[in-house]
Amino acid sequence: MKHKLFIPDNVGVIIEKLNSSGFEAFIVGGCVRDSILGIIPYDWDITTNAFPEDIKKIFEKTFDTGIKHGTVSVFINDEFCEVTTYRIDGEYSDNRRPDSVQFTSSLKDDLARRDFTINAIAYHPKEGLIDYFEGLKDLDNCQIRAVGDANLRFKEDALRMLRAIRFSAQLGFSIDAATFDAIKRNSLLIENISNERIRDELNKILVSPNPMHFDLLYKTGLLEHIIPEFIACYSTKQNNPYHMYSVSEHILRSVDYVKNTNILRWTMLLHDIGKPIQKTTDEKGIDHFYGHQQVGADLARNILNRLRFDKESIKKITNLVLHHDSDIFDNEKSIKKVINKVGEDSFLELIEVQKADAMSQNSVYLEERLVKFKNILKIYNKIKAESHCLSKKDLAVNGYDLISIGMNPGKELNNMLNYLLECVLENPELNDRQILIDLAKNNIS
Repeated sequence: MKHKLFIPDNVGVIIEKLNSSGFEAFIVGGCVRDSILGIIPYDWDITTNAFPEDIKKIFEKTFDTGIKHGTVSVFINDEFCEVTTYRIDGEYSDNRRPDSVQFTSSLKDDLARRDFTINAIAYHPKEGLIDYFEGLKDLDNCQIRAVGDANLRFKEDALRMLRAIRFSAQLGFSIDAATFDAIKRNSLLIENISNERIRDELNKILVSPNPMHFDLLYKTGLLEHIIPEFIACYSTKQNNPYHMYSVSEHILRSVDYVKNTNILRWTMLLHDIGKPIQKTTDEKGIDHFYGHQQVGADLARNILNRLRFDKESIKKITNLVLHHDSDIFDNEKSIKKVINKVGEDSFLELIEVQKADAMSQNSVYLEERLVKFKNILKIYNKIKAESHCLSKKDLAVNGYDLISIGMNPGKELNNMLNYLLECVLENPELNDRQILIDLAKNNIS
């Protein structure tokens, strides 16, 4: 198989300069893999037998981005490119990073330390592809396979187990049987990896073209060390007219159906996580999950905090989880009340959540629900176009107006504003300053 890869000008210049200075140089890793697959690489990495001090002498502008591990960033044509010396890694005592590295003159030795065969292919514009570990064959077979001994690769860096699943989700590849078995045997080691690094890999799995590959986390045993709260979803059936699947399958199908944003994918992953705890079965054998929304929101908050999500994302996701089952009828009154409850910024996301939820339930009811969602969006657009009052900030009166008629700041005043908003949501024509002041006077306790 012959491949001529297109490489950016700055990358070509770096390789040429290293070669003309008497050194080997190849592009390597994900940029080679993606180029072969017809995917535009996000960044470009170069490996060379030149030592860091050699690289810094050859190029005018460099930065020591990872000098301990032999990496120097070279600045050419207003772009950075990482150039790393061939190396052999020492022991990985923490299952995360090598205790030491040793530079080598062997490209094969350098490629042998990499995680998967599809990431261990090197390329030179004149020499072509260098593939010591049959990465091209694995690309043809759509397979993720560890370089050499999979157990050793995962003991070196336990995050590689998550990366295997992430690549399978991003590329739609299967995982080689020996590699899969090695993940199962070493799954406990993932506890040595920081929650931030785990979160980043989970994000990539969920926003990939194949988010249902999340299921591989359960099958390999990784999930119980990452999100143990999710495990019960696999054994929780849903004997209910509105459902066709277990909680776990329903959840993963909903993740696949929802719009591909990080917030929405995580919302769907966690929206029913409270169901196993809240499951009850009535005298007719029908399952119910009363109160799972609040329990799910609490679990979601704990999980997202543990994974070191930012506060704004946690707030948005838990809000959507809490309200994902809110009744929204296709009339102005209902829509405005829900907007006030979930927040105007989250309302359209809530509709996406409810659509994905419906699409992963009993299909008998789907067409009717989709028609309702279409009507809701039509009415929502009308409400927006007419600038209806949707929250206390849209009222024709404010706290100062109520204080001026004798109300005291605090709970009483806030309750009055809530009452006035409720009146206006029911009857938009009441949103007039004098009318609302009169209403407040008549209802001062």
